[in-house]
Amino acid sequence: MSYESSRRPRRRRRGGWSGPGPDDRDPQLLGDVLGKLVKDRGWRRPAAHAGLFARWPELVGQEVAAHCRPVACQDGELIVEAESSAWATQLRLFKAQMLARLAGEVGPGVVDRIRVQGPSQPSYVSGPRRVRFGGSRDDWR
Repeated sequence: MSYESSRRPRRRRRGGWSGPGPDDRDPQLLGDVLGKLVKDRGWRRPAAHAGLFARWPELVGQEVAAHCRPVACQDGELIVEAESSAWATQLRLFKAQMLARLAGEVGPGVVDRIRVQGPSQPSYVSGPRRVRFGGSRDDWR
């Protein structure tokens, strides 16, 4: 080894060395990075709503989830559509328990009210021109 090669200054990386301890430049866990992104962008409420829709069977139970589904969640109000009027009545009776369970699982303030709807009825409107009919639909059909 010659004298000049030993006297050459060591080249350091531009950013310096990270060292043996944790550093900001170390690889980060994906969950931590996504959590920070959601927080910074203000996406907590939409993410909580998406989690509510995705985990619906887990939150209310498989039997109940088989007979109803969440339709929308806006301004703290969750709209649930039941498959029959009997299930809609049952869900209305258990609103308080459902609210407590959702607040515990999804977080407080995501769902403040629950509105339960019965099954949607078929529309008899068809074609470009319509005649309004105020009577009952179950007459002669």
